[in-house]
Amino acid sequence: MIPLLASKLILKCLERENVEYVFGYPGGAVLPLYEAFRTSPIKHILVRNEQAGPHYASGYARESGRVGVCLATSGPGATNLVTGIATAYLDSIPIVAITGQVDRALIGTDAFQEADITGATAPFTKHSYLVKNAADIPRIFREAFHIASTGRPGPVLIDIPRDVQLENVKTPLTWDKVEILGYNPTYTGHSGQIKRAVKKIKEANHPVIYAGGGVILGHAEKELLAFVEKNNIPVITSLMGIGSFPEDHPLYCGIVGSHGFEYSNVVMNASDLIINIGARMSNRATSNLTNFENNIEFVHIDIDPAEIGKNMEANIPIVGDAKTILIGLLEKDTVGEHTQWLSDIELMKVKYPLVYDADPPCSELINPKVLFRALSGMTSDNATMVADVGLNQIWSALYYRIIKDRKFFTSGGLGTMGYSIPAASGACFATLDNPKEIFVVCGDGSFQMGMGELGVIAEYQLNVNIILITNTKLGMVRQLQFDNYGKDHYSGTDLNFEIDFMKLAEAYGIKGFKVDNNADFEKVMPEAIKHKGPTLIQCQVHPDFIRI
Repeated sequence: MIPLLASKLILKCLERENVEYVFGYPGGAVLPLYEAFRTSPIKHILVRNEQAGPHYASGYARESGRVGVCLATSGPGATNLVTGIATAYLDSIPIVAITGQVDRALIGTDAFQEADITGATAPFTKHSYLVKNAADIPRIFREAFHIASTGRPGPVLIDIPRDVQLENVKTPLTWDKVEILGYNPTYTGHSGQIKRAVKKIKEANHPVIYAGGGVILGHAEKELLAFVEKNNIPVITSLMGIGSFPEDHPLYCGIVGSHGFEYSNVVMNASDLIINIGARMSNRATSNLTNFENNIEFVHIDIDPAEIGKNMEANIPIVGDAKTILIGLLEKDTVGEHTQWLSDIELMKVKYPLVYDADPPCSELINPKVLFRALSGMTSDNATMVADVGLNQIWSALYYRIIKDRKFFTSGGLGTMGYSIPAASGACFATLDNPKEIFVVCGDGSFQMGMGELGVIAEYQLNVNIILITNTKLGMVRQLQFDNYGKDHYSGTDLNFEIDFMKLAEAYGIKGFKVDNNADFEKVMPEAIKHKGPTLIQCQVHPDFIRI
């Protein structure tokens, strides 16, 4: 066997995993890897800040269904990945993060650009590796991709000292089945627990299905729809569960939680059985729910046993894959009588309607609720909406309708500002061979956290439409200040320096539009969608429009 440089072996391992793109930023500790890139078919995308790398990989993974890959050098390059890795972990997104490290002999000496990245990311990676022997590279990379993409998906980190990358090795690539001691995700669910769940579902008078991101990650949307229609059970989603069930379906009952629909919370509180599929029941989702401890039975289905019972005690815990368990439930007799319950829900929707109007002075400018509902009628059936964090996130989540094959991506668990532009760009790279409509929505605060990545968007002429909501404020924090302290108790939320975003778009060669009312938005948006290449649509919202 001919010896192979370890840096080239790493690229061969990525090829074996069918990696198309690596989103990275070079540095001294990864010079051997970048030399290997010159002759590799894998395309390296030079991000403009390492902080964006995991978001690119995340967007790519969510759009393609494959593992996303990001790369950074040691020290500050590696630590710049931390927030993005944590973002992927909280949202269960499969990525592999590769970092360079100082030579093995220098580890622990506080060498130039040394950082203990495996230790720093331990709380929010599924697993991490410090490669000490180049002969282990094929096994480590095979395991890393397997761990990232199986069970509950999530990030895996591989830290590789520079001198390891320069070793010559004769280790063959293998395609053997991965067997990792102690790692064996459960997919099928316990038959006894499923039998108990069937009985509860059939007996319940006011059942609700609470669908989370686990339905999407488990590719169980069709099975959920079939189960819902068979049993006539209404569906409420978490923020990460948006897209798990069609929002134009008569049994869809909105998004629950502190930033959800009022009627959705009322419906959830009135239920006597919650069937939770792939959601963690976080504080944001349950803060407006008051009836849990007293009258509601709780079936919790999740592939991660650590999530079951963590935030709310489950009467019937079922560890397993959403798709597999729903297929099993479809074979059982679970049908009950829910006619009165569904009639009651329709009355709740009337009593707690969605309100789109805006009082002066808010009505003088863009009403974002109307904007996103109008956008729903303009976009294709398979469009992807990528929302940043803030009021823009909630407006788009509540009022842009995810129907047919549309997708909605956001940072739901960690709430990371600056997520949307790189994540949407990653989604664009996943669809370069078959372009589709991809939209970003961000505020002027979150936009400025990620606007350096406009360089990548312009360089590759990515087909992304950026809807920039500008109000010269950090809107969601401003809303929280108002709710907690009252009017005129705002602090640190003013973006007082005016930016000419149209000149910025022009500088990057991006077609720009600026609108300050809903009628003009509805005129220019079709033109933006038809434009081949990136666009930036600045939408002026009054700073006092802080209602969701």
